[in-house]
Amino acid sequence: MSMSVGSAEGEDEVLLDMNTTPLIDVMLVLLILLIVTIPVQTHAVKLDMPLPQLNPPPPDPNLETVDLEIDFDGTVIWNGTPVANRATLQRYFQVVAGQIPQPEIHLRPNRLAKYETVATALADAQRLGVTKIGFVGTDQYME
Repeated sequence: MSMSVGSAEGEDEVLLDMNTTPLIDVMLVLLILLIVTIPVQTHAVKLDMPLPQLNPPPPDPNLETVDLEIDFDGTVIWNGTPVANRATLQRYFQVVAGQIPQPEIHLRPNRLAKYETVATALADAQRLGVTKIGFVGTDQYME
């Protein structure tokens, strides 16, 4: 086994030839691991909202409707009257659930209303037996 330590003339030559193949291999493996382990960033909930009808059917004059609005600050409004608290809203739902035929509740949440407030109202209505609930004013979400 022999080793070359330079030229015999005594000139100092610097050997700057580095083997980069292992470095490239390691970088490619790290890149592949990074791509594989990145979580998929599609956490959106896709809803098929109905499009507003240009010519809605005429309302049934015999069917009573209740307008339930939820304002941006969490204020619940029942037929134009603000509801004082959740217990009062639950009493309104009980009255509606006991009527035959059951009136339709037209829910109109403000686009800035908290999801928690809307979900609580819907959960209370469902738990108390209200079956006819519809969202009104969904055109504000189609922007």
